[in-house]
This record gives sequence, C-alpha cells and structure tokens, in this order.
Amino acid sequence: MKETEENLTTGTGLPENAFRELGADEQYTPVMHPAHDQAEVTPYSVITGIVMAIIFSAAAAYLGLKVGQVFEAAIPIAIIAVGLSNALGKKSPLGQNVIIQSIGACSGVIVAGAIFTLPALFILQSTYPDITVEFYQIFLSSLLGGILGILFFIPFRRYFVKDMHGKYPFPEATATTQVLISGEAKGSAEGGQAKTLIVASLIGGIYDYIVATFGWWAENVTSTASSWGQVIAEKTKVVLSCNTGAALLGLGYIVGLKYAFVIFAGSIFVWWIVIPLMGTYGSDELMAMSPDGIFRDYARMIGIGGIAMAGVIGIIKSWGIIRQAVGLAGRELKGKASGVKEVRWQMDISMKHIVFFIVIALVAVLLFFWFGVIHTFWQAIVAWAVVTIIAFLFTTVAANAIAIVGSNPVSGMTLMTLIIASAIFVAIGLNGTSGIVASMVIGGVVCTALSMAGGFVTDLKIGYWLGSTPKKQESWKFLGTLVSAATVGGVIMVLNQVYGFTGEDALVAPQANAMAKVIEPLMMGGDTPWILYMVGAILACILNWLGVPALAFCLGMFIPLSLNTPMLVGGAIAYFVSNSSKDKAVNDARRDRGTLLSSGLIAGGALFGVFAAITRFAGFEYQNPLSDGLTQILGCIAYLLLIAYLIWDSKRVKALGIRH
Repeated sequence: MKETEENLTTGTGLPENAFRELGADEQYTPVMHPAHDQAEVTPYSVITGIVMAIIFSAAAAYLGLKVGQVFEAAIPIAIIAVGLSNALGKKSPLGQNVIIQSIGACSGVIVAGAIFTLPALFILQSTYPDITVEFYQIFLSSLLGGILGILFFIPFRRYFVKDMHGKYPFPEATATTQVLISGEAKGSAEGGQAKTLIVASLIGGIYDYIVATFGWWAENVTSTASSWGQVIAEKTKVVLSCNTGAALLGLGYIVGLKYAFVIFAGSIFVWWIVIPLMGTYGSDELMAMSPDGIFRDYARMIGIGGIAMAGVIGIIKSWGIIRQAVGLAGRELKGKASGVKEVRWQMDISMKHIVFFIVIALVAVLLFFWFGVIHTFWQAIVAWAVVTIIAFLFTTVAANAIAIVGSNPVSGMTLMTLIIASAIFVAIGLNGTSGIVASMVIGGVVCTALSMAGGFVTDLKIGYWLGSTPKKQESWKFLGTLVSAATVGGVIMVLNQVYGFTGEDALVAPQANAMAKVIEPLMMGGDTPWILYMVGAILACILNWLGVPALAFCLGMFIPLSLNTPMLVGGAIAYFVSNSSKDKAVNDARRDRGTLLSSGLIAGGALFGVFAAITRFAGFEYQNPLSDGLTQILGCIAYLLLIAYLIWDSKRVKALGIRH
C-alpha cells in the first residue's frame, strides 16, 4: 500500500521522514506544528531546568573525576522532565520539557570542559607549589568558554540541523528525542511506543547498574583474561576487548554500520598494527610495556594528531559554510537581510545580536586573561587570539563529531590546543609555572567552548525534530551555562580539599593527568612527541585522499578499543535488522523499532549510571566473590543475551503490524 498521509509516523513516534534525507520538494513538519505558538519558556520549565543543571553538574563532576567518564546528562534529565510533567498533570508539556532538558544539559558539557583540564593545575601544584588556583579562574574559564561555544555555533545551526537533515545519525539526540516524545503518548500506538521505550530503558539501566555496582559479570571482556590471550599480548602486544554495556550497544545501533565500521577500523589500526609494531620492534621501554600502556603514552598521540588534522580538513571543507555564516552576519549588520518572515520553528537570535554578544564575550575573555591569568597585556593578546581562532574554527569539528558518533573528542582537540598554545607561549617568553597556569586556563576555555558547541547541536536537533523555537533554546542556554559553571567551580574546589587529585585514594582525573603530562615538558623543558602527532596528521591527509571519513577513523584511534568494539556490534545488528526481510516496509519498521529500543538502552544506561555514581558516593563497596575468569565468561553470556534481546524485539514487527 502506498503511503500518502502527510503526518505519517515511523515506529518511533516521529514523522516518517525524520531520519532520512528529504526529496527535492519534500518538507519536514515537526511534532509541534510550526505555525502555532507553544508553551515553552515558563517559570516551571526554567526553574526545573536550573535545578537539573545544579544537580547534574555536581554528579557529573564527581563521576568524571572519579572514573574519567562524564555521563550524558541530557537523557536522564529528559526522563525526569517527562516523569515530572506527567506526575503534575501538565497539558501539552513537550515544549516545556525541551527547555528543561536544554537548560539542564549544560551540566554535562560544562563539566567535561572543566574537569578535563583545570584539575591539572592541582596535580602540578604538588610538584610546583607556587602554582595557585582560584575559584574565579575555574568559574570564568567555564563560563566564558560555554558562552563562546553557544555564540560561535548559532550561525551554523541551520546548516547542521536543517540543511544536513537525514545525513547524520545524531545518536544522542535521537535517544533524547524518543524519551521526550514518549511523554506525549496518548493513543494506543503511541502508548505502545512509550511502553517499549520504558521496558528497554529498564533492561539497559538495570543491566548497566548491576555491572557498575556489583560486577557480577565483566564490564570489559578481553582476550588477556585467558592464559593464551596473555601469551599473545606479551609476545605480540595484540589484544581484543569489548565493553559489554547496554548503552554503548544502543549507541552503535543508532550510529549504524557505516560509521561504526570506520571508527572500529581506526581502533584496529592502532591496536593490531601500531601497538604490536611499537611493542615488538621499539625500544626496551616499549617492549616492557603492556598494550594499554603503549596506547596511553604513545599510540594515542597518533590519534590526537589525526583528529587535529581531520579538524583542519573539516574546516577547509566547511569553509563555504563558515563564509556563508559570516556573510549573513555582515548582510544583517548592513540592514540587507532577507525580507522573508521566518516561521517560529526556524527563528534564531538575530545575527546582529549574535555579533554584538560575541564582541562583548571576546572583550571579557581578553580582560580575564589580562587581569586574571597572565598580567602582561601583549601576552594576553596572543593568548586571546589563540583561543578565538581555535574555538571558532573547531566549532564545526565538534558539531560534526557529535552528529556522527555521539562522542565529542574535546580532550584530543584540547590537547592539540595546549600543544599549539604552549609552543607559542614559550616563543614569546611565557613559560615556567606562569606558563602552565596560562595554558591550562586557556585550555579550559577552549575545551568548554568545543564541548558546548558539540552539546548544543544535540539540543537544537532535538528541538528541530520536535518543533521547538531555536531562539528560545539559544537564549536560555546562557542561564544554564552560568549555573553549571558556578556549580562546577565549587565542586572542583571541594573535591580537591576532600579527596585531592594526587596520592593514595585521590580522584583519578585521567584526562587532567594527561593534560598535565603533556603541558609540563612543554613549559618546563622536555620532550614532546611531535613525530607521533605528525604521523597522525599525515595519516588523516591520506584517509581524506582515499575518501575515508578521517575524523571518524581518527576518533577510533583515540578512543580505547573496548569502547569502539560495541559500536561495531551495534552497527552490525542495525544492518542485520534492516535487511532481515524481503519486504522493504517490514525492514523499515524493524529498523525503527530497533532505534526505539536502542534509545531505551542508552537512556537507561545513562540514568542508572547516575544511580551507580550515587551508590559509590554513599560509600557502598561490594566484594565480588567470583573469579575474574568466571566474570569474563558471564560477561560474554550476558552480552550475547542482550544482543539477542535487541534483535528479537526489533524483529517482532510483522507486516500486518505496520501502521498506515
């Protein structure tokens, strides 16, 4: 039967053309009709969003510094928003829930920008006692970085969100949108979709919570758990590992096989070619190291160089888009903007206002560097120029990374920023401990700006699918940034006093430790692995020449193998489910149901990850009596059962069950 209804929906509750590219004359109509005003910014939505930003900033900062992983706050906040609106009996709460999620989600991106960089100052303080860290430095670094990320991305919203509709998978935005739209379920079909999402969320959440809290099965299954695997790793440095988490499996499904395969190929290149070569034919030090150690200290640096060059290539390819955004700003400033009235659904903050706010923000950054960090005007000018150029140009790279794989390589791009900035600072005489402080605070601004740009594209894509007003999302994002920056600054200072970042029982802060390790030799005199960075850069150029997505491949080189393998597994499941029938309509319906289930796995994993963090914070420690070998076997069994569930439930759609 040929489908002709304009508002035909997928098995996800969204319009049928939500996830695919549009035809020549085809238009996308969101869930909330664009011609009508919607209840979005209300006292309820703003206050709830602020509360969410405070709570999740504190939780994400603690967990990120403890284990090095910042959970995505958008999904659990969306779940709470839907639950609250239903409990309070709110009528048509979708627009308000988007604002709650948008304000609250500032927490995760601001936290990532702050904790990946600024704790390095406390770490180096133990070696260089004259390094001082003040609250205002952490607060302003996070606040100004977040503001720059918002302002620099807004001119690119239309391109990434509207013009590239259906070209990128947007995995996190997809999952969050499914959660938000589940709150609108009224009919039997929509109610069934909400029930499916809830069941999948509970399965994924409980599964991940048990692993994180009790460890009844292995979170990472690895070849080194067996005697033969250890021998192979010792002799050849070859290992294979896979994270068994439900959230990562769902993420891989939504990313799809194409990008998942490219990411996994990057991982395999590093883990099965580069590391074995280094560990077998390298120095005695390398030959004595474990594969994980070689990856962390050497091979990963190739990925950093590749990400940086892939970013430069992306900037060059996006130059037309950048020029178009700048040209639009210029035309509006001259009063030559198009006279066509924009609909509410596509209305941004005026470009005149954006330019005005950018000027104010950049002046504030310069004053902060001059009076709060460097204290020498011309050195502050150089630092300001580095931040402005890198943050603006890499905005498109961060947005691309989130749109493709749902993972923003901010730590890699920030490392490269630190290296470039430090080399410039040393050349102008800014080195030693004052150079360390300047570099890390500047790195915090850039890291937060890029983290915000990547997170903001998710928010605006959610709003695009559902029909929110971009101008309102953009305006209230500043409030969420302010609240989150203040919270994060306080939390980092408190955690340093209570736990510290060095010594026994200290918080691990792995990214900040990596930053400290890179910055110290640059500022205090030492070796920097320029050759490894250059190898990565050359590889990115070759990949681009061959037509391989360089950013996705280099992301695979930078992210551990255990996190990339489940991406491939999820992508393979998506391909299998989408081609499991001779009937295209059935295949499409199964693919959409799998997307809904995967969104549930991601949502449950994210929400219960918060519960696991609270459990750890409360001091709960569980001594697992099972041996490592047994937990590895149980990990394989549990993971296979999870895969079987995703395939089975996705294929439950029958031809007669497809809605027309």
